[in-house]
Amino acid sequence: MQKTSDVTRLLLDWRAGQKNALNDLLPKVQDNLRQLAAGYMRGENSGHTLQPTALVNEAFLRLVDVDITWQNRAHFIAIAANTMRRILVDHARAKRREKRGGDDIQVTLHETRLGEGDQADILELEDVLTKLEAFDQRKSQVIELSFYGGLTYDEIGEVVGISAATVDRELRFAKAWLYRELNGEDNG
Repeated sequence: MQKTSDVTRLLLDWRAGQKNALNDLLPKVQDNLRQLAAGYMRGENSGHTLQPTALVNEAFLRLVDVDITWQNRAHFIAIAANTMRRILVDHARAKRREKRGGDDIQVTLHETRLGEGDQADILELEDVLTKLEAFDQRKSQVIELSFYGGLTYDEIGEVVGISAATVDRELRFAKAWLYRELNGEDNG
């Protein structure tokens, strides 16, 4: 827990205006963010131009100027995960505009375990997550924190304000819902 409390302290110091806290924070979270980014990008085509390190750097640059009162490490990772999601979606949209339906970025849904080897176009996934958010915002947030944030059930519970058991239930429902939506299955 030492690492978590160090990160939380640095986030609070950074928010309080201590410039050196940002320099000290980056090495403590960079590996975790790089692992998340690499996981997102594992299923992408080989000619893709965005690399995990570039994704982390871009996310960090966007977070530097954001006006957020950081609560703790889990909160920071959740916001960083959401930022990386937005960057990937923006990148995919730009690529699609360039190529008009060319090679779209693929994201392996390993964290959500929707099925062995399942892949979804990141823009399709974004559309389905947006649909889930309209249907149930908390389930959408829980799946985002799990898939994009890589947070544990306890960390997700802390961010969302629910128990780990409720996180488990929300994730099971959200995964089933996403699987059905991504595979065009209809219950009616």
